[in-house]
Amino acid sequence: MLALVAGTTVAVLPQQPAAAAAPGAKDVTAVLFEWDFPSVARACKDTLGPAGYGAVQVSPPQEHAQGPQWWTSYQPVSYRIAGRLGDRTAFANMIDACHAAGVKVVVDAVVNHMAAGAGTGTGGTPYTKYDYPGLYEGQDMDDCRSVVSDYRDRHNVQDCELVGLADLDTGEERVRARIAGYLDDLLRLGADGFRIDAAKHIPAADLAAIKGRLSRPDVYWKQETIYGAGEAVQPEEYLGTGDAQEFRYARDLRRVFLSERLAYLRNYGEGWGYLPGAQASVFVDNHDTERGGDTLSYKDGANYTLASVFMLAWPYGSPDVHSGYEFTDRDAGPPRGGAVAACWQDGWKCQHAWPEIRSMVAFRNTVRGEAVRDWWDNGYQAIAFGRGDKGYVVINHEAFAVTRTFRTSLAAGTYVDVQSGRRVTVGADGTFTATVAPNTALALHVGARG
Repeated sequence: MLALVAGTTVAVLPQQPAAAAAPGAKDVTAVLFEWDFPSVARACKDTLGPAGYGAVQVSPPQEHAQGPQWWTSYQPVSYRIAGRLGDRTAFANMIDACHAAGVKVVVDAVVNHMAAGAGTGTGGTPYTKYDYPGLYEGQDMDDCRSVVSDYRDRHNVQDCELVGLADLDTGEERVRARIAGYLDDLLRLGADGFRIDAAKHIPAADLAAIKGRLSRPDVYWKQETIYGAGEAVQPEEYLGTGDAQEFRYARDLRRVFLSERLAYLRNYGEGWGYLPGAQASVFVDNHDTERGGDTLSYKDGANYTLASVFMLAWPYGSPDVHSGYEFTDRDAGPPRGGAVAACWQDGWKCQHAWPEIRSMVAFRNTVRGEAVRDWWDNGYQAIAFGRGDKGYVVINHEAFAVTRTFRTSLAAGTYVDVQSGRRVTVGADGTFTATVAPNTALALHVGARG
Protein backbone atom coordinates (compact mmCIF):
# COMPACT_ATOMS: atom_id res chain seq x y z
CA MET A 1 0.00 0.00 0.00
CA LEU A 2 2.67 2.48 1.02
CA ALA A 3 4.79 1.62 -2.00
CA LEU A 4 1.91 2.36 -4.32
CA VAL A 5 0.96 5.61 -2.61
CA ALA A 6 4.49 7.00 -2.51
CA GLY A 7 5.16 5.93 -6.09
CA THR A 8 2.32 7.98 -7.41
CA THR A 9 2.41 11.15 -5.21
CA VAL A 10 42.46 2.69 -20.72
CA ALA A 11 45.20 2.95 -17.94
CA VAL A 12 44.21 3.74 -14.44
CA LEU A 13 46.22 6.68 -13.16
CA PRO A 14 47.88 6.29 -9.76
CA GLN A 15 46.49 9.00 -7.51
CA GLN A 16 45.20 9.56 -4.03
CA PRO A 17 43.19 6.61 -2.66
CA ALA A 18 39.56 6.93 -3.68
CA ALA A 19 36.91 7.09 -0.98
CA ALA A 20 33.95 4.82 -1.64
CA ALA A 21 31.66 6.35 0.95
CA ALA A 22 29.98 9.55 -0.09
CA PRO A 23 31.94 10.76 1.81
CA GLY A 24 32.18 8.99 5.17
CA ALA A 25 30.77 6.10 7.16
CA LYS A 26 27.18 6.86 6.11
CA ASP A 27 27.25 6.38 2.35
CA VAL A 28 23.78 7.43 1.16
CA THR A 29 23.60 10.80 -0.62
CA ALA A 30 20.35 12.69 -1.18
CA VAL A 31 20.58 14.51 -4.52
CA LEU A 32 18.34 17.57 -4.10
CA PHE A 33 18.15 18.50 -7.76
CA GLU A 34 17.64 22.23 -8.34
CA TRP A 35 16.69 22.95 -4.71
CA ASP A 36 17.77 26.41 -3.66
CA PHE A 37 20.27 26.66 -0.84
CA PRO A 38 17.92 27.79 1.95
CA SER A 39 15.64 24.83 1.12
CA VAL A 40 18.60 22.43 1.23
CA ALA A 41 19.58 23.83 4.63
CA ARG A 42 16.10 23.14 6.02
CA ALA A 43 16.05 19.65 4.53
CA CYS A 44 19.37 18.83 6.20
CA LYS A 45 18.02 19.85 9.60
CA ASP A 46 14.50 18.47 9.30
CA THR A 47 14.89 15.31 7.19
CA LEU A 48 18.34 14.31 5.99
CA GLY A 49 20.16 14.44 9.30
CA PRO A 50 17.47 12.64 11.32
CA ALA A 51 17.07 9.97 8.61
CA GLY A 52 20.79 9.20 8.58
CA TYR A 53 21.78 10.49 5.14
CA GLY A 54 25.54 10.91 5.00
CA ALA A 55 25.60 13.64 2.38
CA VAL A 56 23.52 15.94 0.25
CA GLN A 57 24.42 16.75 -3.35
CA VAL A 58 23.53 20.26 -4.48
CA SER A 59 23.11 21.54 -8.02
CA PRO A 60 25.82 23.72 -9.62
CA PRO A 61 26.27 26.96 -7.64
CA GLN A 62 28.30 28.98 -10.15
CA GLU A 63 26.96 31.90 -12.20
CA HIS A 64 25.28 30.55 -15.31
CA ALA A 65 23.34 31.52 -18.41
CA GLN A 66 19.93 33.02 -17.74
CA GLY A 67 16.75 31.15 -18.56
CA PRO A 68 14.02 29.15 -16.83
CA GLN A 69 15.24 25.74 -18.05
CA TRP A 70 17.04 23.46 -15.60
CA TRP A 71 19.97 23.02 -17.95
CA THR A 72 20.96 26.66 -17.76
CA SER A 73 22.54 25.69 -14.40
CA TYR A 74 24.98 23.58 -16.44
CA GLN A 75 26.12 26.48 -18.64
CA PRO A 76 28.72 28.40 -16.57
CA VAL A 77 29.41 32.07 -17.21
CA SER A 78 31.83 32.61 -14.32
CA TYR A 79 32.94 30.80 -11.18
CA ARG A 80 31.26 33.27 -8.86
CA ILE A 81 28.60 31.73 -6.63
CA ALA A 82 25.74 33.65 -8.14
CA GLY A 83 23.31 31.22 -9.71
CA ARG A 84 19.57 30.72 -9.58
CA LEU A 85 19.79 28.76 -6.32
CA GLY A 86 21.45 31.40 -4.18
CA ASP A 87 24.42 33.67 -3.58
CA ARG A 88 27.66 33.08 -1.73
CA THR A 89 26.16 33.82 1.67
CA ALA A 90 23.24 31.45 1.13
CA PHE A 91 25.64 28.74 -0.04
CA ALA A 92 27.88 29.14 3.01
CA ASN A 93 24.90 29.18 5.38
CA MET A 94 23.57 26.01 3.77
CA ILE A 95 26.86 24.20 4.32
CA ASP A 96 26.95 25.29 7.95
CA ALA A 97 23.38 24.10 8.52
CA CYS A 98 24.02 20.74 6.87
CA HIS A 99 27.20 20.17 8.84
CA ALA A 100 25.35 21.01 12.05
CA ALA A 101 22.87 18.27 11.12
CA GLY A 102 25.67 15.76 10.48
CA VAL A 103 25.26 15.90 6.70
CA LYS A 104 28.19 16.51 4.36
CA VAL A 105 27.84 18.52 1.15
CA VAL A 106 28.80 17.31 -2.34
CA VAL A 107 28.76 19.97 -5.08
CA ASP A 108 27.87 19.26 -8.70
CA ALA A 109 30.87 20.82 -10.48
CA VAL A 110 30.65 21.85 -14.14
CA VAL A 111 34.23 22.17 -15.36
CA ASN A 112 34.22 20.63 -18.85
CA HIS A 113 32.76 23.63 -20.63
CA MET A 114 31.33 27.13 -20.50
CA ALA A 115 28.03 28.58 -21.74
CA ALA A 116 27.06 28.82 -25.38
CA GLY A 117 25.46 31.86 -27.00
CA ALA A 118 25.80 35.35 -25.57
CA GLY A 119 24.14 37.44 -22.92
CA THR A 120 24.40 38.35 -19.27
CA GLY A 121 24.81 35.71 -16.59
CA THR A 122 22.69 35.28 -13.48
CA GLY A 123 25.24 37.34 -11.54
CA GLY A 124 25.38 40.20 -14.04
CA THR A 125 28.46 39.10 -15.98
CA PRO A 126 28.27 39.79 -19.75
CA TYR A 127 29.66 37.04 -21.98
CA THR A 128 29.86 35.66 -25.48
CA LYS A 129 30.77 32.12 -26.45
CA TYR A 130 34.57 31.74 -26.05
CA ASP A 131 34.85 35.02 -24.10
CA TYR A 132 34.11 35.08 -20.37
CA PRO A 133 35.62 38.30 -18.98
CA GLY A 134 38.27 37.85 -16.34
CA LEU A 135 38.17 34.07 -16.63
CA TYR A 136 38.57 32.53 -20.08
CA GLU A 137 38.97 33.57 -23.71
CA GLY A 138 39.26 31.80 -27.04
CA GLN A 139 42.81 30.58 -26.45
CA ASP A 140 41.59 28.63 -23.41
CA MET A 141 39.25 26.48 -25.52
CA ASP A 142 39.98 23.26 -27.39
CA ASP A 143 40.66 23.72 -31.10
CA CYS A 144 37.76 21.52 -32.19
CA ARG A 145 34.74 23.77 -32.64
CA SER A 146 32.31 21.10 -33.85
CA VAL A 147 29.72 19.18 -31.81
CA VAL A 148 30.59 15.81 -30.24
CA SER A 149 29.14 13.25 -32.64
CA ASP A 150 31.26 10.05 -32.61
CA TYR A 151 31.69 8.29 -29.28
CA ARG A 152 34.07 5.77 -30.88
CA ASP A 153 36.57 8.60 -31.40
CA ARG A 154 38.37 9.72 -28.22
CA HIS A 155 39.45 13.03 -29.76
CA ASN A 156 35.89 13.82 -30.78
CA VAL A 157 34.50 13.00 -27.33
CA GLN A 158 37.09 14.87 -25.29
CA ASP A 159 38.16 17.79 -27.48
CA CYS A 160 34.97 18.79 -29.29
CA GLU A 161 31.89 20.58 -27.96
CA LEU A 162 29.30 18.72 -25.92
CA VAL A 163 25.90 19.85 -27.31
CA GLY A 164 27.63 22.94 -28.71
CA LEU A 165 29.01 24.26 -25.40
CA ALA A 166 32.42 25.97 -25.38
CA ASP A 167 34.87 23.18 -24.52
CA LEU A 168 37.68 24.07 -22.12
CA ASP A 169 41.20 22.92 -22.98
CA THR A 170 41.86 21.18 -19.67
CA GLY A 171 45.33 20.20 -20.89
CA GLU A 172 46.47 23.81 -20.42
CA GLU A 173 47.98 24.80 -17.09
CA ARG A 174 46.11 28.12 -17.09
CA VAL A 175 42.77 26.34 -17.43
CA ARG A 176 43.65 23.75 -14.82
CA ALA A 177 44.63 26.50 -12.39
CA ARG A 178 41.32 28.33 -12.88
CA ILE A 179 39.28 25.18 -12.35
CA ALA A 180 41.28 24.17 -9.29
CA GLY A 181 40.85 27.70 -7.94
CA TYR A 182 37.08 27.41 -8.24
CA LEU A 183 36.97 24.03 -6.52
CA ASP A 184 39.30 25.25 -3.77
CA ASP A 185 37.00 28.19 -3.17
CA LEU A 186 34.14 25.75 -2.60
CA LEU A 187 36.34 23.72 -0.25
CA ARG A 188 37.16 26.84 1.76
CA LEU A 189 33.44 27.41 2.16
CA GLY A 190 33.11 23.91 3.61
CA ALA A 191 32.24 21.65 0.66
CA ASP A 192 33.10 18.00 1.34
CA GLY A 193 33.27 16.61 -2.17
CA PHE A 194 32.41 16.98 -5.84
CA ARG A 195 30.40 15.28 -8.53
CA ILE A 196 32.29 16.03 -11.76
CA ASP A 197 29.76 16.68 -14.51
CA ALA A 198 30.54 15.34 -18.01
CA ALA A 199 33.76 13.73 -16.76
CA LYS A 200 34.11 11.39 -19.75
CA HIS A 201 34.50 14.49 -21.93
CA ILE A 202 37.64 15.43 -19.96
CA PRO A 203 40.76 13.24 -20.23
CA ALA A 204 41.35 11.29 -17.02
CA ALA A 205 44.92 12.64 -16.85
CA ASP A 206 43.60 16.22 -16.91
CA LEU A 207 41.19 15.56 -14.05
CA ALA A 208 44.00 13.90 -12.09
CA ALA A 209 46.17 16.99 -12.61
CA ILE A 210 43.37 19.32 -11.51
CA LYS A 211 42.58 17.28 -8.43
CA GLY A 212 46.26 17.12 -7.56
CA ARG A 213 46.38 20.93 -7.40
CA LEU A 214 43.66 21.18 -4.76
CA SER A 215 44.37 22.08 -1.18
CA ARG A 216 42.74 18.74 -0.33
CA PRO A 217 43.73 16.35 -3.15
CA ASP A 218 42.12 13.45 -1.30
CA VAL A 219 38.68 15.11 -1.34
CA TYR A 220 35.70 12.90 -2.21
CA TRP A 221 35.31 12.84 -6.00
CA LYS A 222 32.71 11.03 -8.11
CA GLN A 223 32.64 11.35 -11.87
CA GLU A 224 29.87 11.26 -14.44
CA THR A 225 31.23 8.59 -16.76
CA ILE A 226 28.36 7.12 -18.76
CA TYR A 227 29.15 3.61 -20.00
CA GLY A 228 28.65 2.88 -23.69
CA ALA A 229 29.49 -0.43 -25.36
CA GLY A 230 32.26 -0.01 -27.92
CA GLU A 231 32.94 3.60 -26.95
CA ALA A 232 36.48 5.00 -26.91
CA VAL A 233 36.22 6.36 -23.35
CA GLN A 234 35.29 3.97 -20.56
CA PRO A 235 34.51 4.56 -16.85
CA GLU A 236 37.41 2.39 -15.62
CA GLU A 237 39.87 5.05 -16.82
CA TYR A 238 38.71 7.39 -14.06
CA LEU A 239 39.04 5.12 -11.03
CA GLY A 240 42.52 6.43 -10.25
CA THR A 241 41.10 9.73 -9.00
CA GLY A 242 37.84 8.70 -7.34
CA ASP A 243 34.51 6.99 -7.83
CA ALA A 244 32.64 6.68 -11.12
CA GLN A 245 28.90 6.75 -11.64
CA GLU A 246 27.76 3.30 -12.78
CA PHE A 247 24.96 3.97 -15.25
CA ARG A 248 24.52 0.30 -16.14
CA TYR A 249 23.25 -0.32 -12.61
CA ALA A 250 20.27 2.01 -13.09
CA ARG A 251 19.54 0.95 -16.65
CA ASP A 252 19.50 -2.74 -15.78
CA LEU A 253 17.32 -2.16 -12.71
CA ARG A 254 14.74 -0.62 -15.01
CA ARG A 255 14.76 -3.66 -17.30
CA VAL A 256 14.58 -6.13 -14.41
CA PHE A 257 11.71 -4.38 -12.64
CA LEU A 258 9.70 -3.75 -15.81
CA SER A 259 10.21 -6.90 -17.84
CA GLU A 260 12.41 -9.51 -16.14
CA ARG A 261 12.62 -11.30 -12.78
CA LEU A 262 13.82 -9.98 -9.43
CA ALA A 263 15.30 -13.45 -8.88
CA TYR A 264 18.03 -12.45 -11.35
CA LEU A 265 19.37 -9.87 -8.85
CA ARG A 266 21.09 -12.49 -6.68
CA ASN A 267 24.60 -11.45 -7.86
CA TYR A 268 23.82 -7.85 -8.83
CA GLY A 269 26.82 -5.57 -9.20
CA GLU A 270 30.27 -6.92 -9.98
CA GLY A 271 28.66 -10.23 -10.93
CA TRP A 272 27.01 -8.35 -13.79
CA GLY A 273 30.33 -6.96 -15.02
CA TYR A 274 30.00 -3.57 -13.34
CA LEU A 275 32.73 -1.42 -11.83
CA PRO A 276 34.30 -2.51 -8.52
CA GLY A 277 31.68 -1.87 -5.89
CA ALA A 278 34.03 0.10 -3.64
CA GLN A 279 34.29 2.80 -6.33
CA ALA A 280 30.85 2.67 -7.91
CA SER A 281 28.36 5.48 -7.39
CA VAL A 282 24.90 4.03 -8.03
CA PHE A 283 21.38 5.34 -8.41
CA VAL A 284 17.90 4.38 -9.58
CA ASP A 285 17.61 7.59 -11.59
CA ASN A 286 19.14 11.02 -11.95
CA HIS A 287 18.06 14.29 -13.53
CA ASP A 288 19.17 13.23 -17.02
CA THR A 289 17.95 9.64 -17.03
CA GLU A 290 14.50 10.39 -15.62
CA ARG A 291 13.98 12.74 -18.56
CA GLY A 292 15.55 10.43 -21.11
CA GLY A 293 13.51 7.41 -20.01
CA ASP A 294 16.47 5.03 -19.87
CA THR A 295 15.92 4.39 -16.15
CA LEU A 296 12.96 4.22 -13.82
CA SER A 297 11.56 7.47 -12.48
CA TYR A 298 8.92 8.68 -10.05
CA LYS A 299 6.42 8.10 -12.87
CA ASP A 300 6.90 4.33 -12.51
CA GLY A 301 5.11 4.06 -9.17
CA ALA A 302 5.82 0.96 -7.08
CA ASN A 303 8.51 -0.23 -9.52
CA TYR A 304 10.52 2.88 -8.65
CA THR A 305 9.90 2.62 -4.93
CA LEU A 306 10.84 -1.06 -4.71
CA ALA A 307 13.95 -0.53 -6.86
CA SER A 308 15.02 2.17 -4.39
CA VAL A 309 14.41 -0.20 -1.46
CA PHE A 310 16.55 -2.82 -3.18
CA MET A 311 19.37 -0.35 -3.90
CA LEU A 312 19.53 0.75 -0.26
CA ALA A 313 19.40 -2.82 1.06
CA TRP A 314 21.94 -4.28 -1.37
CA PRO A 315 25.66 -3.81 -0.55
CA TYR A 316 27.00 -2.85 -3.99
CA GLY A 317 28.16 0.74 -4.54
CA SER A 318 27.47 4.03 -2.82
CA PRO A 319 23.82 5.06 -3.38
CA ASP A 320 22.44 8.38 -4.58
CA VAL A 321 18.74 9.02 -3.92
CA HIS A 322 17.48 11.44 -6.55
CA SER A 323 14.94 14.00 -5.35
CA GLY A 324 13.49 16.31 -7.97
CA TYR A 325 10.19 17.64 -9.22
CA GLU A 326 7.32 16.67 -11.50
CA PHE A 327 7.64 17.55 -15.16
CA THR A 328 5.89 17.09 -18.47
CA ASP A 329 8.23 19.43 -20.35
CA ARG A 330 11.67 17.83 -19.99
CA ASP A 331 13.33 21.27 -20.16
CA ALA A 332 11.22 22.81 -17.40
CA GLY A 333 13.16 24.40 -14.58
CA PRO A 334 12.42 23.99 -10.88
CA PRO A 335 9.11 25.15 -9.39
CA ARG A 336 9.29 28.53 -7.67
CA GLY A 337 12.86 28.99 -8.87
CA GLY A 338 14.08 26.20 -6.61
CA ALA A 339 12.36 27.31 -3.40
CA VAL A 340 10.74 24.35 -1.63
CA ALA A 341 8.03 25.55 0.76
CA ALA A 342 7.08 21.98 1.66
CA CYS A 343 7.49 18.49 0.26
CA TRP A 344 4.78 17.21 -2.06
CA GLN A 345 3.65 20.74 -2.90
CA ASP A 346 4.25 22.81 -6.03
CA GLY A 347 5.37 19.67 -7.87
CA TRP A 348 8.28 18.78 -5.58
CA LYS A 349 8.43 14.97 -5.35
CA CYS A 350 10.83 14.70 -2.36
CA GLN A 351 11.73 11.08 -3.02
CA HIS A 352 14.35 11.27 -0.27
CA ALA A 353 11.50 11.65 2.24
CA TRP A 354 9.17 8.91 0.95
CA PRO A 355 8.64 6.65 3.99
CA GLU A 356 9.75 3.49 2.19
CA ILE A 357 12.98 5.14 0.98
CA ARG A 358 13.76 7.23 4.05
CA SER A 359 13.40 4.24 6.38
CA MET A 360 15.94 2.25 4.35
CA VAL A 361 18.70 4.79 4.98
CA ALA A 362 18.87 3.74 8.64
CA PHE A 363 18.65 0.11 7.53
CA ARG A 364 21.70 0.61 5.30
CA ASN A 365 23.67 2.39 8.00
CA THR A 366 22.90 -0.42 10.44
CA VAL A 367 23.95 -3.28 8.13
CA ARG A 368 27.04 -1.54 6.69
CA GLY A 369 29.89 -3.99 6.11
CA GLU A 370 27.68 -7.08 6.46
CA ALA A 371 27.61 -9.62 3.64
CA VAL A 372 24.48 -10.93 1.95
CA ARG A 373 23.25 -14.21 3.38
CA ASP A 374 20.03 -16.21 3.66
CA TRP A 375 18.98 -15.44 0.07
CA TRP A 376 15.56 -16.69 -0.98
CA ASP A 377 13.51 -16.21 -4.12
CA ASN A 378 10.47 -17.84 -5.64
CA GLY A 379 12.12 -18.04 -9.04
CA TYR A 380 10.27 -15.00 -10.21
CA GLN A 381 9.29 -11.69 -8.62
CA ALA A 382 9.67 -12.22 -4.88
CA ILE A 383 13.06 -12.12 -3.17
CA ALA A 384 14.44 -11.92 0.36
CA PHE A 385 17.93 -11.69 1.82
CA GLY A 386 19.78 -10.83 4.99
CA ARG A 387 22.77 -8.61 5.70
CA GLY A 388 24.78 -10.63 8.16
CA ASP A 389 22.95 -10.83 11.47
CA LYS A 390 22.00 -7.13 11.36
CA GLY A 391 19.09 -6.95 8.91
CA TYR A 392 16.70 -8.76 6.60
CA VAL A 393 14.54 -7.53 3.74
CA VAL A 394 11.71 -9.02 1.67
CA ILE A 395 10.65 -7.48 -1.65
CA ASN A 396 7.42 -8.72 -3.22
CA HIS A 397 6.99 -7.57 -6.81
CA GLU A 398 4.31 -10.15 -7.50
CA ALA A 399 0.69 -9.27 -8.19
CA PHE A 400 -0.36 -11.34 -5.18
CA ALA A 401 0.55 -11.51 -1.50
CA VAL A 402 3.40 -13.76 -0.44
CA THR A 403 3.00 -15.66 2.84
CA ARG A 404 5.83 -17.84 4.08
CA THR A 405 8.25 -18.53 6.90
CA PHE A 406 11.52 -16.73 6.23
CA ARG A 407 14.83 -18.02 7.62
CA THR A 408 17.23 -15.30 8.82
CA SER A 409 20.40 -14.88 10.86
CA LEU A 410 18.73 -12.32 13.14
CA ALA A 411 18.74 -12.84 16.88
CA ALA A 412 15.45 -13.82 18.45
CA GLY A 413 13.18 -11.01 19.51
CA THR A 414 10.65 -8.45 18.39
CA TYR A 415 11.48 -6.16 15.48
CA VAL A 416 9.65 -3.32 13.78
CA ASP A 417 9.14 -3.65 10.03
CA VAL A 418 10.37 -0.19 9.00
CA GLN A 419 8.33 -0.36 5.81
CA SER A 420 4.94 -0.79 7.46
CA GLY A 421 5.47 -0.14 11.17
CA ARG A 422 4.20 -3.62 12.07
CA ARG A 423 5.87 -5.72 14.74
CA VAL A 424 7.50 -8.97 13.67
CA THR A 425 8.66 -11.71 16.03
CA VAL A 426 11.79 -13.64 15.14
CA GLY A 427 12.06 -17.02 16.85
CA ALA A 428 15.03 -18.66 18.50
CA ASP A 429 15.77 -20.46 15.24
CA GLY A 430 15.95 -17.13 13.32
CA THR A 431 12.66 -17.62 11.49
CA PHE A 432 9.59 -15.45 11.23
CA THR A 433 6.32 -15.84 9.36
CA ALA A 434 4.80 -12.91 7.50
CA THR A 435 2.47 -11.97 4.70
CA VAL A 436 3.92 -9.35 2.35
CA ALA A 437 1.35 -7.61 0.18
CA PRO A 438 1.79 -7.19 -3.59
CA ASN A 439 4.33 -4.54 -4.62
CA THR A 440 5.51 -3.86 -1.08
CA ALA A 441 8.53 -4.70 1.02
CA LEU A 442 9.33 -5.72 4.57
CA ALA A 443 12.57 -4.70 6.28
CA LEU A 444 13.90 -5.59 9.72
CA HIS A 445 17.12 -4.45 11.36
CA VAL A 446 18.69 -4.50 14.79
CA GLY A 447 18.34 -0.73 15.12
CA ALA A 448 14.53 -1.05 15.11
CA ARG A 449 13.61 -3.42 17.92
CA GLY A 450 10.69 -3.71 20.28
